[in-house]
Amino acid sequence: MAHLAAAVLVAVVVWWVSTGFVFLAARRGAARPRLVLAGFTALALAGLAGLAWTARQESLAGVYLAFLSALAVWAWHEIAFLFGFVTGPRRTPCPPELTGWRRFAAAFATLRDHELAILASAGLVALLVWGAPNQAGLWTFLVLWGMRVSAKLTIFLGAPFSVSGLIPPHLDYLTSYFRTDRTSRAFAAIIALAAVPFGYFCYLAATAEALHLAVAATLIAALAGLAIAEHFFLVLPVPDALSWAWMAPAADERDAAGGHAPLAIGRRVVLKGARATSPHRAALPVDYAKRRGPAPAAPRTGGTSWT
Repeated sequence: MAHLAAAVLVAVVVWWVSTGFVFLAARRGAARPRLVLAGFTALALAGLAGLAWTARQESLAGVYLAFLSALAVWAWHEIAFLFGFVTGPRRTPCPPELTGWRRFAAAFATLRDHELAILASAGLVALLVWGAPNQAGLWTFLVLWGMRVSAKLTIFLGAPFSVSGLIPPHLDYLTSYFRTDRTSRAFAAIIALAAVPFGYFCYLAATAEALHLAVAATLIAALAGLAIAEHFFLVLPVPDALSWAWMAPAADERDAAGGHAPLAIGRRVVLKGARATSPHRAALPVDYAKRRGPAPAAPRTGGTSWT
């Protein structure tokens, strides 16, 4: 049990530190995005090498290294997205008249290249560990991807406390695709689906015959559990600002941004001095119009409902 408890602790700490580190790197490296991306590229290549090397390592060290290697590859996609290098062909706010499938297609176009890049990486990771006994890295990557997709659907369909403050200014058009006026009626179904991999890996951890297999399943189950918690952070006013204070903008940065300091730091942030301009968009800084032009008006009623 001690090894399994340690695995849960490792997953929590790594999740907390790595998430904050990526956002911190994106904020501090905004003036040198290509240099920062080069560093993350080197980290991702090291992660791929680690996945290949650990694929046949049936040991605790092999499991932990595979887990960290998968996270290193994932971090590249996070930073490439935050810098705007790999997003999608659409880089404009959502037209107010779009509803239903047209709105979904427009939203997907803002993320298409990002999702395709993750798909390619998943294929590469699968190729590196194909037929090998240590699949911890592959499942870590797949769980991260699956949970991220479900979080994006939650934000698109309706999440009152969805991301806004941690999105860089050059990506703030993405918030026009968020729905923040209510919690989607599909939220319960999304959580139920997200609970499937969590329950499955909990079962594997409890029934594994070898310690390293139990630890691998525990790491992935803990990651899935944290992702489910993040889903709730999107719809509940959970005060987690203190947990992320170490990567929040400094006072001078807040002043330079016009005083829009995050009140809650994490994957969901409410901005001080922000306002909602549409039931289909998140709260935007009051100077949004100065930086991006007039904010879109509220969508017309009618059309296909997503909830």
